[in-house]
Amino acid sequence: MKKLAIAALMATAAAVSMAGAAQAREQIRIVGSSTVFPFTATVVERFGQGAKFPAPILESTGTGGGMRLFCAGLGAETADITGASRQMKASEYTTCRKNGVESITEVKIGYDGIAFAHSKDRPSFNLTKGQLFQALAKEVEVNGQVVANPYKMWSDIDASLPKTKIEVLGPPPTSGTRDAWVELVMQEGCKEFPAIKNLAKDRNDAVCKTMREDGHFVEAGENDNLIVQRLQANKDSFGIFGYSFLEENTDKVAGNTVGGVEPTYENIASGKYPISRSLFIYVKNQHVGVIPGLKEFIAEYTSDRAMGEEGYLADKGLVALPKDELAKVQATGKALTPMGTPAS
Repeated sequence: MKKLAIAALMATAAAVSMAGAAQAREQIRIVGSSTVFPFTATVVERFGQGAKFPAPILESTGTGGGMRLFCAGLGAETADITGASRQMKASEYTTCRKNGVESITEVKIGYDGIAFAHSKDRPSFNLTKGQLFQALAKEVEVNGQVVANPYKMWSDIDASLPKTKIEVLGPPPTSGTRDAWVELVMQEGCKEFPAIKNLAKDRNDAVCKTMREDGHFVEAGENDNLIVQRLQANKDSFGIFGYSFLEENTDKVAGNTVGGVEPTYENIASGKYPISRSLFIYVKNQHVGVIPGLKEFIAEYTSDRAMGEEGYLADKGLVALPKDELAKVQATGKALTPMGTPAS
């Protein structure tokens, strides 16, 4: 009987909390990825033009920061939606559930490429994932040994590359772009080096995933505008950010070729560009029906006019999903189908 009474009290408390959320907040609250931010901001603007619901509150926190805010629990002080430039991790999903966020819908909004960009005032030069790993890893293979990264100039890696200092501005560890860069570039590039491949798993993971900390890779925060400014100030430097931001700044910066392929809409959509990823938003289903307009906002986000090949998000640089995949995503968004536990 005591257990039943406690359970009833907990259920009542949750209901009161969510009722308080409705009274305390009339606007949807969205956090998350700086890469997803401009797309969500466009949907927010379109959604806010209608008279029925106020425009949502939107904050760029980075993917990791957004997941922490989203998974903090239920109620007015927590986010309803978070944007992510990678899939939710199993550990984040577990944290959500521990904090009472038990029903989450994953919405894949489209594709994005990660640009290795430079000032338009300098020419591009082709790089491989292996060379990018050598430029940015804390430890690399030299003469069959794994050692602290000795490469200071691009020409130290390969004599055919320019004799300029390696200086790369990129996102912090809380960023989904950083996670994707490590997965798609660093972990893939390190496979080209036998001595690293032969390391024990834990040691291999550490070498392949750890960025250098000696000033040649500089964490520039979540503000991609700052990276663009610094690329303009130093034409020999490079920056790491999403294709959509590259698209917005074509008058200032250009995307470097990787594996002989440029980061263009067509190359990302076709899968030719080797540093491409999926983008997502996650919805807290327990807030639907409590926070006004949440279901309607998801309907707008997943509509053909927004996410379609000719939609307004494509105009912002989002690489649209194929029609059959878009139809599945729209069905998931409409039904707010809860996701399962992520694989990793």
